[in-house]
Amino acid sequence: MSEWRLTEEYQTSAGKVAAGRAGQGPALVVAHGWPWSSFSWHRVIPQLSRKYTVYWYDMPGYGQSEKRGGQRTSLDVQGAVFSEMLAHWQLEKPSVMAHDFGGATTLRAHLLHGCDYERYVLMNVVAMRPWGSDFFDHVGKHVDAFQGLPPHIHRAIVEAYIRGALISEISDADFQELAAPWLTDAGSQSFYQQFAQADEKYTAEIEPLFGAIRCPVQVVWGEDDPWIPLARGEALHRLIGQDRLEIMQGVGHLPQLEAPERVLEAVSGFL
Repeated sequence: MSEWRLTEEYQTSAGKVAAGRAGQGPALVVAHGWPWSSFSWHRVIPQLSRKYTVYWYDMPGYGQSEKRGGQRTSLDVQGAVFSEMLAHWQLEKPSVMAHDFGGATTLRAHLLHGCDYERYVLMNVVAMRPWGSDFFDHVGKHVDAFQGLPPHIHRAIVEAYIRGALISEISDADFQELAAPWLTDAGSQSFYQQFAQADEKYTAEIEPLFGAIRCPVQVVWGEDDPWIPLARGEALHRLIGQDRLEIMQGVGHLPQLEAPERVLEAVSGFL
């Protein structure tokens, strides 16, 4: 049975977040991205929790955390919230495993907010310009046109967007769980707010600092990522300047759901 549960609630500066933890041992925090939630880690948490105390939360505006009109959930906010969550959990130097926007979130927490990490895995992360897919760019330019769509049209957009990240099949139950938080009224509003608040300045601020990361880093990348090409991961690896790059063949943007056993194998010798 999955160890993933959201049994905790904490009031951050950006709203209430739902959180959870499992296991015993050194601290390991997993950070999800867009448009996902901490559920995206549920297939690797059971194995990781045999060796670590694994911590997770849904970012403000995502998953089961607070969503409200006018809520600021951009990457500057998320970096600050990650710092708040480490303080809340009293974690001074956890290991961190980040995916997608979780990369920029945790990089900002480390490079701008002074959070220290023991070990650091960056997997198919948003960290460098340019961001995302063609659809991401299009919606960002025309957010108002997407607000207030009929529910069945909105569902089709969310589901098509999620499918666009995948190369390998995932279970239907996993797929539906990824989509579900965005299909409520509050979720629909929050879904498009994320596009409206996306701004590449939040990664531009940290790109010059990658060589100053203060811990061992492993970059892991699904080779066939349709959203963030491998070349971006290789460039990130070079800028960080550490000799740890794991390329996963036949995997898209969601390695932890597309190939969870391979992810665990890739990080087991590093974490």
